Amino acid sequence: MPPLHTLHPTLSPTQPPIINAPMLAIATPQLALSVTRAGGLGFIAGGFDISNLEQTLAEAATLVKNSNPSTPIPGYSSDNDDPLPLGIGFLNWGANLHQILPLLRKHTPTAVWLFAPPDPSPTENLATWAREVRAATNNRTRIWIQIGCVAEALEVAERVRPDVLVVQGSDAGGHGLARGASVISLVPEVKDALARKGLGGQIALVAAGGIVDGRGVAAALCLGAEGVVMGTRFLACSDAKISKGYRDEVLRVDDGGVSTVRTTVYDVVRGYNEWPGRYDGRGVINESYRDMQRGVGEEENRRLYKEEMRKGDAGWGPQGRMTTYAGTGIGLVREVKSAGEIVRGVVEEARGVLEGVRRW
Repeated sequence: MPPLHTLHPTLSPTQPPIINAPMLAIATPQLALSVTRAGGLGFIAGGFDISNLEQTLAEAATLVKNSNPSTPIPGYSSDNDDPLPLGIGFLNWGANLHQILPLLRKHTPTAVWLFAPPDPSPTENLATWAREVRAATNNRTRIWIQIGCVAEALEVAERVRPDVLVVQGSDAGGHGLARGASVISLVPEVKDALARKGLGGQIALVAAGGIVDGRGVAAALCLGAEGVVMGTRFLACSDAKISKGYRDEVLRVDDGGVSTVRTTVYDVVRGYNEWPGRYDGRGVINESYRDMQRGVGEEENRRLYKEEMRKGDAGWGPQGRMTTYAGTGIGLVREVKSAGEIVRGVVEEARGVLEGVRRW
Protein backbone atom coordinates (compact mmCIF):
# COMPACT_ATOMS: atom_id res chain seq x y z
CA MET A 1 0.00 0.00 0.00
CA PRO A 2 1.24 3.56 -0.60
CA PRO A 3 2.86 5.12 2.46
CA LEU A 4 0.61 7.86 3.81
CA HIS A 5 3.41 10.42 3.73
CA THR A 6 3.62 10.05 -0.05
CA LEU A 7 -0.08 10.92 -0.28
CA HIS A 8 0.17 13.82 2.17
CA PRO A 9 3.57 15.54 2.20
CA THR A 10 2.73 17.26 5.51
CA LEU A 11 2.99 13.88 7.22
CA SER A 12 6.40 13.07 8.62
CA PRO A 13 8.02 10.01 6.98
CA THR A 14 9.94 9.37 10.20
CA GLN A 15 7.03 8.93 12.64
CA PRO A 16 3.75 6.97 12.74
CA PRO A 17 1.00 9.06 11.13
CA ILE A 18 -1.44 10.35 13.77
CA ILE A 19 -4.78 11.72 12.58
CA ASN A 20 -7.51 13.40 14.59
CA ALA A 21 -11.08 12.35 13.83
CA PRO A 22 -13.28 15.08 12.30
CA MET A 23 -15.50 15.18 15.38
CA LEU A 24 -18.68 17.19 14.87
CA ALA A 25 -18.53 20.67 16.44
CA ILE A 26 -15.24 19.77 18.16
CA ALA A 27 -12.58 19.41 15.43
CA THR A 28 -11.91 23.03 14.51
CA PRO A 29 -9.29 24.50 12.17
CA GLN A 30 -7.15 25.28 15.22
CA LEU A 31 -7.16 21.64 16.35
CA ALA A 32 -6.54 20.31 12.84
CA LEU A 33 -3.65 22.64 12.14
CA SER A 34 -2.08 21.89 15.53
CA VAL A 35 -2.15 18.16 14.73
CA THR A 36 -0.58 18.78 11.32
CA ARG A 37 2.12 20.99 12.83
CA ALA A 38 3.09 18.13 15.12
CA GLY A 39 3.75 15.88 12.12
CA GLY A 40 0.29 14.31 11.89
CA LEU A 41 -2.68 15.16 9.72
CA GLY A 42 -5.50 17.23 11.13
CA PHE A 43 -9.12 17.05 10.05
CA ILE A 44 -11.86 19.65 10.42
CA ALA A 45 -15.46 18.66 11.09
CA GLY A 46 -17.65 19.43 8.09
CA GLY A 47 -20.50 17.21 9.23
CA PHE A 48 -23.96 17.36 7.67
CA ASP A 49 -24.81 21.03 8.17
CA ILE A 50 -22.56 23.03 5.86
CA SER A 51 -24.10 26.44 6.52
CA ASN A 52 -20.85 27.58 8.19
CA LEU A 53 -18.47 25.66 5.92
CA GLU A 54 -17.28 28.68 3.93
CA GLN A 55 -16.45 30.52 7.15
CA THR A 56 -14.68 27.46 8.57
CA LEU A 57 -12.54 26.94 5.48
CA ALA A 58 -11.73 30.64 5.32
CA GLU A 59 -10.63 30.49 8.97
CA ALA A 60 -8.42 27.51 8.17
CA ALA A 61 -6.87 29.32 5.21
CA THR A 62 -6.19 32.38 7.36
CA LEU A 63 -4.55 30.30 10.08
CA VAL A 64 -2.31 28.65 7.50
CA LYS A 65 -1.46 31.96 5.84
CA ASN A 66 -0.63 33.63 9.15
CA SER A 67 1.50 30.79 10.44
CA ASN A 68 4.67 31.81 12.19
CA PRO A 69 7.52 31.76 9.60
CA SER A 70 9.90 30.50 12.28
CA THR A 71 7.83 27.32 12.67
CA PRO A 72 6.84 26.33 9.12
CA ILE A 73 4.21 23.68 8.51
CA PRO A 74 5.99 20.45 7.55
CA GLY A 75 5.80 19.69 3.83
CA TYR A 76 3.67 22.74 3.00
CA SER A 77 4.50 25.69 0.78
CA SER A 78 2.10 28.45 -0.14
CA ASP A 79 4.45 29.36 -2.99
CA ASN A 80 3.62 26.06 -4.69
CA ASP A 81 -0.14 26.56 -4.33
CA ASP A 82 -0.27 23.45 -2.17
CA PRO A 83 -3.66 22.38 -0.80
CA LEU A 84 -4.41 23.43 2.75
CA PRO A 85 -2.39 21.12 5.03
CA LEU A 86 -5.46 19.61 6.64
CA GLY A 87 -8.54 17.62 5.70
CA ILE A 88 -12.27 17.95 6.22
CA GLY A 89 -14.82 15.28 7.05
CA PHE A 90 -18.40 15.10 5.81
CA LEU A 91 -21.46 13.07 6.76
CA ASN A 92 -22.77 12.09 3.35
CA TRP A 93 -26.33 11.46 4.50
CA GLY A 94 -26.85 15.16 5.16
CA ALA A 95 -24.17 17.26 3.43
CA ASN A 96 -24.98 18.84 0.05
CA LEU A 97 -22.23 17.97 -2.43
CA HIS A 98 -23.08 20.64 -4.98
CA GLN A 99 -22.94 23.40 -2.38
CA ILE A 100 -19.61 22.07 -1.12
CA LEU A 101 -17.76 21.82 -4.45
CA PRO A 102 -17.24 25.56 -5.09
CA LEU A 103 -15.91 25.97 -1.55
CA LEU A 104 -13.41 23.17 -2.09
CA ARG A 105 -12.24 24.89 -5.27
CA LYS A 106 -11.69 28.11 -3.35
CA HIS A 107 -10.02 26.58 -0.29
CA THR A 108 -8.75 23.19 -1.41
CA PRO A 109 -8.02 20.77 1.46
CA THR A 110 -5.43 18.02 1.24
CA ALA A 111 -8.09 15.39 1.98
CA VAL A 112 -11.84 14.87 2.17
CA TRP A 113 -13.13 12.20 4.55
CA LEU A 114 -16.47 10.67 3.55
CA PHE A 115 -18.70 8.76 5.95
CA ALA A 116 -22.24 7.39 6.32
CA PRO A 117 -23.68 7.60 2.79
CA PRO A 118 -27.48 7.45 2.56
CA ASP A 119 -29.60 4.55 1.45
CA PRO A 120 -30.62 3.08 -0.95
CA SER A 121 -27.33 3.29 -2.90
CA PRO A 122 -24.56 4.16 -0.43
CA THR A 123 -21.61 3.07 -2.58
CA GLU A 124 -22.94 4.93 -5.60
CA ASN A 125 -23.23 8.03 -3.44
CA LEU A 126 -19.58 7.67 -2.35
CA ALA A 127 -18.46 7.14 -5.95
CA THR A 128 -20.23 10.32 -7.04
CA TRP A 129 -18.65 12.32 -4.23
CA ALA A 130 -15.18 10.97 -4.98
CA ARG A 131 -15.48 11.70 -8.68
CA GLU A 132 -16.85 15.22 -8.20
CA VAL A 133 -14.38 16.22 -5.49
CA ARG A 134 -11.43 15.02 -7.53
CA ALA A 135 -12.66 16.93 -10.57
CA ALA A 136 -13.33 20.11 -8.59
CA THR A 137 -9.86 20.12 -7.01
CA ASN A 138 -7.90 18.91 -10.05
CA ASN A 139 -7.05 15.69 -8.20
CA ARG A 140 -5.22 17.63 -5.50
CA THR A 141 -7.57 16.42 -2.75
CA ARG A 142 -7.18 12.84 -1.56
CA ILE A 143 -10.29 10.78 -0.87
CA TRP A 144 -10.64 9.11 2.51
CA ILE A 145 -13.62 6.81 3.14
CA GLN A 146 -14.58 5.38 6.51
CA ILE A 147 -15.76 1.78 6.59
CA GLY A 148 -16.66 -0.62 9.39
CA CYS A 149 -16.70 -4.14 7.99
CA VAL A 150 -14.91 -6.28 5.39
CA ALA A 151 -17.77 -6.34 2.87
CA GLU A 152 -18.06 -2.56 2.97
CA ALA A 153 -14.29 -2.20 2.53
CA LEU A 154 -14.25 -4.44 -0.53
CA GLU A 155 -17.21 -2.78 -2.21
CA VAL A 156 -15.85 0.72 -1.63
CA ALA A 157 -12.35 -0.27 -2.72
CA GLU A 158 -13.52 -1.88 -5.95
CA ARG A 159 -16.12 0.70 -6.98
CA VAL A 160 -14.74 3.97 -5.59
CA ARG A 161 -10.95 3.41 -5.38
CA PRO A 162 -10.31 5.85 -2.54
CA ASP A 163 -6.80 6.85 -1.60
CA VAL A 164 -7.34 5.85 2.03
CA LEU A 165 -9.74 3.56 3.88
CA VAL A 166 -10.42 4.49 7.49
CA VAL A 167 -11.01 1.09 9.09
CA GLN A 168 -13.19 1.83 12.11
CA GLY A 169 -13.55 -0.84 14.76
CA SER A 170 -16.46 -1.30 17.14
CA ASP A 171 -14.61 0.27 20.10
CA ALA A 172 -14.84 3.70 18.47
CA GLY A 173 -16.73 6.53 20.09
CA GLY A 174 -19.42 8.38 18.19
CA HIS A 175 -21.08 6.86 15.15
CA GLY A 176 -20.21 3.68 13.30
CA LEU A 177 -21.78 0.49 12.07
CA ALA A 178 -24.05 -1.05 14.68
CA ARG A 179 -22.51 -4.46 13.94
CA GLY A 180 -18.76 -4.84 13.55
CA ALA A 181 -15.47 -6.08 14.96
CA SER A 182 -12.67 -4.35 16.83
CA VAL A 183 -9.59 -3.21 14.95
CA ILE A 184 -7.66 -6.17 16.36
CA SER A 185 -9.35 -8.44 13.81
CA LEU A 186 -10.89 -5.96 11.38
CA VAL A 187 -7.67 -4.30 10.17
CA PRO A 188 -5.82 -7.52 9.25
CA GLU A 189 -8.94 -9.08 7.73
CA VAL A 190 -9.57 -6.03 5.55
CA LYS A 191 -5.92 -6.01 4.50
CA ASP A 192 -6.00 -9.70 3.58
CA ALA A 193 -9.32 -9.36 1.75
CA LEU A 194 -8.00 -6.48 -0.36
CA ALA A 195 -4.89 -8.50 -1.21
CA ARG A 196 -7.01 -11.44 -2.40
CA LYS A 197 -8.90 -9.07 -4.71
CA GLY A 198 -5.66 -7.74 -6.17
CA LEU A 199 -6.09 -4.39 -4.43
CA GLY A 200 -3.31 -4.81 -1.90
CA GLY A 201 -0.82 -1.97 -2.06
CA GLN A 202 -3.22 0.38 -3.84
CA ILE A 203 -5.16 1.83 -0.92
CA ALA A 204 -3.67 2.96 2.39
CA LEU A 205 -5.35 1.75 5.59
CA VAL A 206 -5.64 3.74 8.80
CA ALA A 207 -7.08 2.25 11.99
CA ALA A 208 -9.71 3.92 14.16
CA GLY A 209 -11.52 2.81 17.27
CA GLY A 210 -10.32 2.47 20.86
CA ILE A 211 -6.82 3.86 20.23
CA VAL A 212 -5.79 6.59 22.65
CA ASP A 213 -2.08 6.08 23.38
CA GLY A 214 1.20 4.85 21.95
CA ARG A 215 0.48 1.24 22.84
CA GLY A 216 -2.63 1.34 20.66
CA VAL A 217 -0.70 3.05 17.88
CA ALA A 218 1.99 0.36 17.96
CA ALA A 219 -0.63 -2.39 17.92
CA ALA A 220 -2.42 -0.86 14.92
CA LEU A 221 0.82 -0.61 12.96
CA CYS A 222 1.62 -4.25 13.76
CA LEU A 223 -1.85 -5.20 12.50
CA GLY A 224 -1.09 -3.65 9.12
CA ALA A 225 -2.39 -0.08 9.39
CA GLU A 226 -0.42 2.78 7.83
CA GLY A 227 -1.63 5.29 10.39
CA VAL A 228 -3.97 5.79 13.32
CA VAL A 229 -7.04 7.94 13.93
CA MET A 230 -7.77 9.13 17.45
CA GLY A 231 -11.00 10.80 18.49
CA THR A 232 -11.58 10.23 22.19
CA ARG A 233 -8.02 11.26 23.11
CA PHE A 234 -8.52 14.63 21.42
CA LEU A 235 -11.63 15.31 23.51
CA ALA A 236 -9.22 16.15 26.33
CA CYS A 237 -7.21 18.55 24.20
CA SER A 238 -6.74 22.26 24.81
CA ASP A 239 -7.02 22.93 21.06
CA ALA A 240 -10.45 21.27 20.75
CA LYS A 241 -13.72 23.18 20.92
CA ILE A 242 -15.52 21.30 23.68
CA SER A 243 -17.57 22.28 26.70
CA LYS A 244 -16.06 21.94 30.15
CA GLY A 245 -18.80 19.53 31.21
CA TYR A 246 -18.11 17.21 28.29
CA ARG A 247 -14.36 17.30 28.87
CA ASP A 248 -14.70 16.73 32.62
CA GLU A 249 -16.89 13.71 31.94
CA VAL A 250 -14.24 12.26 29.62
CA LEU A 251 -11.64 12.65 32.38
CA ARG A 252 -13.98 11.19 35.03
CA VAL A 253 -15.09 7.99 33.32
CA ASP A 254 -13.10 4.77 33.37
CA ASP A 255 -13.63 1.12 32.37
CA GLY A 256 -14.85 2.15 28.94
CA GLY A 257 -16.10 -1.26 27.89
CA VAL A 258 -18.61 -1.13 30.76
CA SER A 259 -19.30 2.61 31.06
CA THR A 260 -20.00 3.21 27.36
CA VAL A 261 -22.62 1.65 25.12
CA ARG A 262 -23.64 1.57 21.47
CA THR A 263 -27.16 2.93 21.07
CA THR A 264 -29.39 5.23 19.05
CA VAL A 265 -30.96 6.88 22.10
CA TYR A 266 -28.52 9.80 22.01
CA ASP A 267 -29.61 10.61 18.47
CA VAL A 268 -33.26 10.35 19.52
CA VAL A 269 -33.02 12.77 22.44
CA ARG A 270 -30.98 15.26 20.43
CA GLY A 271 -33.27 15.09 17.39
CA TYR A 272 -30.69 13.65 14.97
CA ASN A 273 -32.89 11.00 13.40
CA GLU A 274 -31.63 11.00 9.81
CA TRP A 275 -28.76 8.59 10.26
CA PRO A 276 -29.09 5.50 8.03
CA GLY A 277 -30.44 2.57 10.02
CA ARG A 278 -27.19 0.57 9.96
CA TYR A 279 -25.46 3.09 12.27
CA ASP A 280 -25.57 3.80 15.96
CA GLY A 281 -23.28 5.71 18.32
CA ARG A 282 -21.09 4.82 21.28
CA GLY A 283 -21.33 7.13 24.26
CA VAL A 284 -21.06 7.17 28.04
CA ILE A 285 -24.09 5.63 29.76
CA ASN A 286 -26.22 8.38 31.28
CA GLU A 287 -29.76 9.00 32.52
CA SER A 288 -31.16 9.25 28.99
CA TYR A 289 -29.96 5.72 28.28
CA ARG A 290 -31.07 4.41 31.67
CA ASP A 291 -34.55 5.89 31.14
CA MET A 292 -34.80 4.14 27.80
CA GLN A 293 -33.96 0.89 29.58
CA ARG A 294 -36.66 1.63 32.15
CA GLY A 295 -39.26 2.09 29.42
CA VAL A 296 -39.50 5.89 29.35
CA GLY A 297 -40.93 6.96 25.98
CA GLU A 298 -38.98 8.88 23.35
CA GLU A 299 -41.00 12.06 23.68
CA GLU A 300 -40.57 12.23 27.44
CA ASN A 301 -36.88 11.37 27.20
CA ARG A 302 -36.40 14.13 24.64
CA ARG A 303 -38.22 16.61 26.90
CA LEU A 304 -36.00 15.73 29.85
CA TYR A 305 -32.91 16.14 27.67
CA LYS A 306 -33.99 19.63 26.63
CA GLU A 307 -34.46 20.56 30.28
CA GLU A 308 -30.98 19.26 31.05
CA MET A 309 -29.49 21.46 28.34
CA ARG A 310 -30.43 24.52 30.41
CA LYS A 311 -27.98 23.41 33.11
CA GLY A 312 -24.95 23.96 30.88
CA ASP A 313 -21.87 22.13 32.11
CA ALA A 314 -23.82 20.71 35.05
CA GLY A 315 -25.84 18.63 32.56
CA TRP A 316 -22.95 16.15 32.37
CA GLY A 317 -21.89 13.79 35.12
CA PRO A 318 -22.93 10.51 36.77
CA GLN A 319 -26.61 11.54 36.91
CA GLY A 320 -26.51 13.82 33.86
CA ARG A 321 -28.27 13.54 30.52
CA MET A 322 -25.98 15.43 28.17
CA THR A 323 -24.42 13.17 25.54
CA THR A 324 -20.76 12.17 25.90
CA TYR A 325 -19.74 10.38 22.72
CA ALA A 326 -16.54 8.49 23.49
CA GLY A 327 -14.84 5.18 22.75
CA THR A 328 -13.91 2.30 25.02
CA GLY A 329 -10.45 3.80 25.51
CA ILE A 330 -11.92 6.64 27.58
CA GLY A 331 -10.48 5.22 30.81
CA LEU A 332 -6.96 5.81 29.48
CA VAL A 333 -7.56 9.55 29.06
CA ARG A 334 -6.46 11.19 32.29
CA GLU A 335 -5.31 14.72 31.52
CA VAL A 336 -5.76 17.63 29.16
CA LYS A 337 -2.87 18.29 26.80
CA SER A 338 -2.28 20.33 23.67
CA ALA A 339 -2.61 18.62 20.30
CA GLY A 340 1.13 18.82 19.80
CA GLU A 341 1.80 17.20 23.17
CA ILE A 342 -0.67 14.42 22.38
CA VAL A 343 0.80 13.64 18.97
CA ARG A 344 4.41 13.78 20.11
CA GLY A 345 3.65 11.76 23.25
CA VAL A 346 1.88 8.87 21.52
CA VAL A 347 4.55 8.75 18.81
CA GLU A 348 7.33 8.53 21.40
CA GLU A 349 5.46 5.86 23.34
CA ALA A 350 4.72 3.86 20.17
CA ARG A 351 8.39 3.91 19.21
CA GLY A 352 9.33 2.56 22.62
CA VAL A 353 6.77 -0.24 22.37
CA LEU A 354 7.86 -1.20 18.86
CA GLU A 355 11.49 -1.22 19.91
CA GLY A 356 10.58 -3.61 22.69
CA VAL A 357 8.76 -5.85 20.22
CA ARG A 358 11.76 -5.91 17.90
CA ARG A 359 13.90 -7.28 20.75
CA TRP A 360 11.81 -10.46 20.88
